[in-house]
Amino acid sequence: MDFGKLFELIIAASVINNFVFTRFLGLCIFFGVTKKMDTAVGMSITFTAVMMISAALSWVVFKYIMIPLDITFLKIIIFIGVVAAFVQSADTIMRKVSPGMYFKLGVYLALITTNCIIIAVPLINAGEGYNFIESLAFGLGSGLGFALALVIMASIREKLELADVPRPFRGLPISFITAALIALAFTGFSGLITL
Repeated sequence: MDFGKLFELIIAASVINNFVFTRFLGLCIFFGVTKKMDTAVGMSITFTAVMMISAALSWVVFKYIMIPLDITFLKIIIFIGVVAAFVQSADTIMRKVSPGMYFKLGVYLALITTNCIIIAVPLINAGEGYNFIESLAFGLGSGLGFALALVIMASIREKLELADVPRPFRGLPISFITAALIALAFTGFSGLITL
């Protein structure tokens, strides 16, 4: 196992090919949970865990069920089912273990199920032919990249609440402008490592 390649895969997925800032996926949750830092951190942890576990589960299902049965054309439907089953389990566990965080995340927890990043990771894993460890590394890197995006945006949005923002730009407009500027900064990493 080449740890250099795994490290490169994690860095590429989290920074260079960040799903939010370079691929523009997952923006619904991104703008929804970045109003407060504690919500962003909670979603970051949840999202990264779901991303890694769903990448692992999807890899196992793809490798040992879909390929032998020659049903790889059903990837999207089956991966959505795998993710939905896992997220429903995580939803129930979070409701029992941490009800405060469960109510803070609200509807966004349910949106994880059909979030395009959660579905993109198993699809990219299958398309690139990653092995199990590489799939986990890609899932971890993607989750860390999404967490990085959430934390950066939440910290900026909390500061923007104290700023004297012109009236037409208050709320979501200034958030879009801020996200665009961050995305512009992230494009400086493009070309360093490719997936």
